[in-house]
Amino acid sequence: MNRQHPALLCITLFVTACFSVGLVSCEGGRSCGNRTATQQTTANPASQKIKHVVVIFQENRTPDNLFHGLPNADIANAGQNSQGQSVPLTPVSLAVAYDLDHSHGGFKRQYDGGKMDGLDQNPVICNGGGTSCAPSNAAFKYVNPSEVTSYFQMAEQYTFCDRMFQTNQGPSFPAHQIIISGTSAPTTSSDVCAGSNPKGVPNAFFNTGCTAPKQERVAMINPDSHEDTSQYPCFDHPTLTDLLDKSNISWRYYAPSAGIIWNGPNAIKHMCVPDPTGTLCTGSDWNNKVILNQTQVLTDVANGQLPTVSWVIPTAQASDHPQKNDGSGPSWVASVVNSIGNSSYWANTVIFLTWDDWGGWYDHVAPPIVNANSYGFRVPLIVISPFAKPAYVSHLNHDFGSILKFIEETFSLPTLGYADSNADDLADCFNFQQTPLPFQTVTAKYNATYFLTHKVPPEGPDDD
Repeated sequence: MNRQHPALLCITLFVTACFSVGLVSCEGGRSCGNRTATQQTTANPASQKIKHVVVIFQENRTPDNLFHGLPNADIANAGQNSQGQSVPLTPVSLAVAYDLDHSHGGFKRQYDGGKMDGLDQNPVICNGGGTSCAPSNAAFKYVNPSEVTSYFQMAEQYTFCDRMFQTNQGPSFPAHQIIISGTSAPTTSSDVCAGSNPKGVPNAFFNTGCTAPKQERVAMINPDSHEDTSQYPCFDHPTLTDLLDKSNISWRYYAPSAGIIWNGPNAIKHMCVPDPTGTLCTGSDWNNKVILNQTQVLTDVANGQLPTVSWVIPTAQASDHPQKNDGSGPSWVASVVNSIGNSSYWANTVIFLTWDDWGGWYDHVAPPIVNANSYGFRVPLIVISPFAKPAYVSHLNHDFGSILKFIEETFSLPTLGYADSNADDLADCFNFQQTPLPFQTVTAKYNATYFLTHKVPPEGPDDD
């Protein structure tokens, strides 16, 4: 630990360092060394109006890629490549047949010291190898707006954030831990964080976290930003769910299956509590609050059983993830939003719709860099609520820690002291004095009945 650079190491937007007890104080006078949660002192007007928070976590998109032409948002029409050339962004289907490198190394190449011109140096990923599945300039694309009209309807009616940054500089596995805990560090005393998705055995997407085979490994990002160490992908540190449990606040985490890299609780040891064989999670929270059927959120709303805080994880087919999504993502999200919006829950609910990482697509906004793994590139965020500012675009910096902080302040919880510690609380996205916005049903190709009856295997992509 280098104690001579607290400004670099101790800004806890995403803590890759300063986890040891008793280290130097952080920006704003917070202690980044003491992992003991401290009580929030700032009152949030949301606490008087909001009784439910739903986090919908989609996959692998940037604002430039998914919201081309959105009014008043900072969206580019072209990007720069490593040859200094301007490359026009051209349309592509939401359901493309290829994937793009979105590893920590891919971030560094694309970021290129802030020049944002290295995207063409990242590989394209095709099933079976090769590059024939992708067009030229495969990452310099935007989704045809006609395929994502549901997303545009929500973005234009409520609040869209065009400075929402992915907290980590890498892929899905660490991002899904961050959205429930603010970090992907292995322990409270570690100064490294998970940098990549696990690899080492076949079908690692489906069999990872604390129930992975013992030879499974995930690369770790050291404070110098290098990935020169690895470890078994099972971690243990405080989570937001711990704070909710302690305060007897209900929560559920809806996911399509157990061992996928998109199931954050699976990688947290005290949430999973692996059995003696190391192949099954047995924890109380896991058995009672991690729901291995993402469509149950729809029936829980219909039956008046929506918990106070929910995380909603899609199947690959409805995820928006390149290569294997089938284009149903906007309808899936609309079905969840419509079920809430057309229920009594609408009057006191906030829905945060965001995407877990940038997916390797072009985005023109250079993220602020505060340490070895923060921030990553922009991802879209839509704030949907009767108290969201209507037809508003937030240009303030947010990250996944902002969602955690909003939940903490709304329900009078302590801070975890990770990404939530120095994040903003999304206050600029709300007006709690306005006349509550009436809900307008989101138009979509498929409705909730489609997802409740159209059963598909929870297939996952070859996610790199």
